[in-house]
Amino acid sequence: MRILDGVSGLAARYRGFVLDLWGVVHDGQAAFPGVADALARMREAGARVVFLSNAPRRSHVVEAQLSAFGIDRSLYLAAMTSGEITWRLLRDRTHPFVRDLGPRALHIGALRDHSVAEDLGITLTDRADGADWLLNTGPDPDRGGVSVDPYEPTLRAALGRGLPMLCVNPDRAVVVGGRRIICAGALAERYAELGGATLEIGKPDPAAYDPVMALLDLPREAVLAIGDSPHTDLAGAQAAGLDAVWALGGLAAEEGLADAAPETLAARAAEEGVSPVAALRGLRW
Repeated sequence: MRILDGVSGLAARYRGFVLDLWGVVHDGQAAFPGVADALARMREAGARVVFLSNAPRRSHVVEAQLSAFGIDRSLYLAAMTSGEITWRLLRDRTHPFVRDLGPRALHIGALRDHSVAEDLGITLTDRADGADWLLNTGPDPDRGGVSVDPYEPTLRAALGRGLPMLCVNPDRAVVVGGRRIICAGALAERYAELGGATLEIGKPDPAAYDPVMALLDLPREAVLAIGDSPHTDLAGAQAAGLDAVWALGGLAAEEGLADAAPETLAARAAEEGVSPVAALRGLRW
């Protein structure tokens, strides 16, 4: 597998970019070195950049976070998130899974994720009794992000009431400041194992790419996706008909692949059933 040190060559080949955030642009606490400069140079080269993240909160929340990380709003067209896509689904009620969901949701997740249900007339509760469905945005501060085990009683209580789960982040894990934590996808995986009905919103579902492709307004062969997760970013891009580059930060670095040999990366990609066109050391020019 070809390994790149920066994106200058990619900006000469592609006109549009779909960039993951966590593990590519930032680590959940700060932007990676060189990212803002790379985005500015990509813009100068005429590239269109849209972020596509499995973050379980609305786009305006993520854009504010990016600004706090020093990623100016002028450097990209938009940020699309799983939370934003979910909010639109709950607003429009055209998807069969969400069409008949009631107004009261048992929420597993942090307070900062409440934007997924804002202005929709949905009441969030921490009890399964009286809930119509289960909104899963990931771990909460009280039970932590180390293991699914502390969430087992809540999942079983929801299962006992037959609550369908809407999972707003299909990622199984993410790396925050060098520490691996579980995401909503890990809880959804466990709920499905128990027999619960689940719908996961976001990558690798190719439908998650439709909003960003509309924003880019480019043919698919002119667009490149960059992400650190083979399971979501690379598989999702492949399913959406886009070329993809494997970013070796985030989850890849946590797996010890940041400095792996091309043969090792190729073998790992083959195990995941994905075929990235290259690997990338970091989002820098």
